[in-house]
Amino acid sequence: MRLPLSLLAALGAAVLSGLGAIGRVTLFALATFRHMLSPPFYGREFLVALGNVGWLSLPVVGLTAFFTGGALALQIYAGGARFDAQAVVPQIVALGMVRELGPVLVGLMIAARVTSSIAAEIATMKVTEQIDALVTLSTHPMKYLTVPRVLAGIVAVPLLVGLGDIIGIFGGFTVGVQSLGFNPSVYIRNTWDFLEPLDVISSLVKGLAFGFIATLMGCYAGMRSGRGAQGVGRATKASVEGASVLILAANFLLTGVFFSL
Repeated sequence: MRLPLSLLAALGAAVLSGLGAIGRVTLFALATFRHMLSPPFYGREFLVALGNVGWLSLPVVGLTAFFTGGALALQIYAGGARFDAQAVVPQIVALGMVRELGPVLVGLMIAARVTSSIAAEIATMKVTEQIDALVTLSTHPMKYLTVPRVLAGIVAVPLLVGLGDIIGIFGGFTVGVQSLGFNPSVYIRNTWDFLEPLDVISSLVKGLAFGFIATLMGCYAGMRSGRGAQGVGRATKASVEGASVLILAANFLLTGVFFSL
């Protein structure tokens, strides 16, 4: 009888821990929104974060999207050949990249690159007592560290998603024309005619949500970091894990919302 009770206790502790984490993240997000709406605003920090989140992420996002679009074209062509439906490659590549793969891949790349960077930077500042120094200078840490980075994620990631969609479709176009024998003008026309405004809107909305989640989780984990090098390492790992899971969960919810429209 002791074993089932111990398992039940462990399950209950895990559930309570999870609910507590959700509550803390929610309160942190609400505090971030509150600080966004009141001065002072640190424009220089925002521009630096914008360059880090957006411009410096462009190479990895572009390469990921291009190769994914090319691989998607090959897979669809191989699968469609079983049903004599190879002609649907342009349409399915466009729809798959814009509605699903583009936003999710960009979000996960941002979580891997930006979330970990933010968490490690802020955690190191906490360990070396730089955050305490900000407080002594009458500078609110969330206004100076969190708000600029979260705003940068909200602005930059939808743009990266849009570029990633275009580059991914171009990757599929390159493979389709060079390797699969599609006519370039027909491929482009089929792609353009198949996409609808709602597809693009859903992609950009997902990018906005993913950018918010990725940067928020980096700031949250960094602010809650433990002491020492181990604390920084745990904060970095937790930030990427949390951001990745939340991005996939948000993608599921947003896909359901747009699918019902």
